Amino acid sequence: MTNDYTISKKNRIRQLAEYAHYDRATVHRILDAGLVAQVGLIENAAAIVVPMIYGREDQTLFLHGARKARIIKLLAAHQDACVNVTLLDGLVLARSAFNSSMRYRSATVFGKPRLIESSSEKLHAMRIISEHSMPGRWDELREPWPRELKMTGVIRLDIEHASAKESASLPDDEEDDYDAPVWAGALTMTTTFEALVDDDRLQPTVEPSVAVRSLLGRKL
Repeated sequence: MTNDYTISKKNRIRQLAEYAHYDRATVHRILDAGLVAQVGLIENAAAIVVPMIYGREDQTLFLHGARKARIIKLLAAHQDACVNVTLLDGLVLARSAFNSSMRYRSATVFGKPRLIESSSEKLHAMRIISEHSMPGRWDELREPWPRELKMTGVIRLDIEHASAKESASLPDDEEDDYDAPVWAGALTMTTTFEALVDDDRLQPTVEPSVAVRSLLGRKL
């Protein structure tokens, strides 16, 4: 296995190609940092995009939804799907609206979706998804009941093509605009887990676990 994804018509980045990455490490780093994936496919000649939670194991994404959900049924019936994860890191405030932009990390992957039918494989995938967003939490919780497994739909998508795009730039203004009396630069931002709010039926002696406390301050 090479360190780069094969470049094809599907994943080649043409606009701002200098920000493009095709190495697995960069793609995986962005996927692992995100929490919500935008999943795109075609239904009746019309494009649809649905947000889904997910987890990654090696070259496989697991996408989670209700077993009867429209998106699960559609993905199970399709030969191809596209998944994007984008993280916004700030605004680039240029001296013109045209040259203003954003700082971001984005990964787009393509693959063939498959509905997981096996209970053992589904349970494994559910653990991967849970540990992606809440590391260490799975082992603190009870095992899913059989009816919960039955109600859950998990799609396995083996990554065939992928690309990433990252920008942490400052404004790239027109030469004539640099003398304008307008502030320019970057306005950075972070998405951070900030506070724990107790459930109103929490037992009075129960405290957050180490796994839960470790999420505080986590940045995407």
